[in-house]
Amino acid sequence: MPIKRGVSLYSFQNETFQGKMTLEDCIRTCAEMGAKGLEVIGEQTFWGWPEASVADAEIENWHRLVAQYDCVPVAHDFMLDYKRYKGREMPFEEQVASVRKDIEFGARLGVKYLRALVSIAPEVLVAAAAHAEEQGVCILIEVHAPLHFDHPWIIRHAEAFEKSGSAALGFLPDMGMFLHAFPPVWKEKFLRMGVPHNIADYIVKAYEDRVLSEYVILNVQQMGGTGPAIAMAETLRHNAAFEPKRMLDYMPRIRNIHGKFYEVTEDYVEPSIPYDEIVKVLQQGGYDGYICSEYEGNRWVEDAMEPDSVEQVRRQQVMLAGLLGEPTPQLQHAA
Repeated sequence: MPIKRGVSLYSFQNETFQGKMTLEDCIRTCAEMGAKGLEVIGEQTFWGWPEASVADAEIENWHRLVAQYDCVPVAHDFMLDYKRYKGREMPFEEQVASVRKDIEFGARLGVKYLRALVSIAPEVLVAAAAHAEEQGVCILIEVHAPLHFDHPWIIRHAEAFEKSGSAALGFLPDMGMFLHAFPPVWKEKFLRMGVPHNIADYIVKAYEDRVLSEYVILNVQQMGGTGPAIAMAETLRHNAAFEPKRMLDYMPRIRNIHGKFYEVTEDYVEPSIPYDEIVKVLQQGGYDGYICSEYEGNRWVEDAMEPDSVEQVRRQQVMLAGLLGEPTPQLQHAA
């Protein structure tokens, strides 16, 4: 089966928070783009979650809208606030209980997958796996920069998943770990913050040349950089151009993809993430799940302009359709 297109409603966080888009607006917009897979974050979409239970009426409305616009619930992105207690971590059994609560919530939403933050220990997920199996969902640990598939923490998860023997544990790669160029919107934001052009140009080139981040930070300091310039150099600590082909060894447990992007240009190119290569690797590995658009460029432009998340997601969906060999969607800008 072919790879399918979806959207994480996280992409519309600005519009949702400001009351410019309702849940129905979000779902309708995705459907109009031909991106029928929906990924939600409970805290964003359902008021009061997870501290308060979500009323049956809200869940029924969710299912009504999904059916009305012929969409598919794909994933619920859940959090685990294991540091909610000052000075100590949440007890293990309480962490497992929290995950079980999200498993049940995901089942109510009708999703197949739950995104788990990469900071969650594998032992917690393994302990919750049996409940996930009972509820018919799969827990996917998000592989997110600066971590990657060769990182000891991710290998530890992989080994724990295999040892458990559970099919309800897997991976959700975030495409931000394949950042092959410094995003232009990042550079522009740091320039607005006062980073000198020569230092900004140096950092962009250093990232392109894969210079070790510690050396870049030291060099920026020696160039007279302070404050925002150091912060710009620090971004190299948390991002790297790992190899998309590393997903192939983990493909049997990869069930969903975060189509992270920071900007898609008017000619439908993401200048910092190699989606042409990514799609080829996924196709080579026989992946047939969803690539869910996850727009995070909003936070890099909102100081200078009103983010247009809908237009950015629209552009990525056109880009993905082309890479997947689909007819170009005849899309209109849906505000």
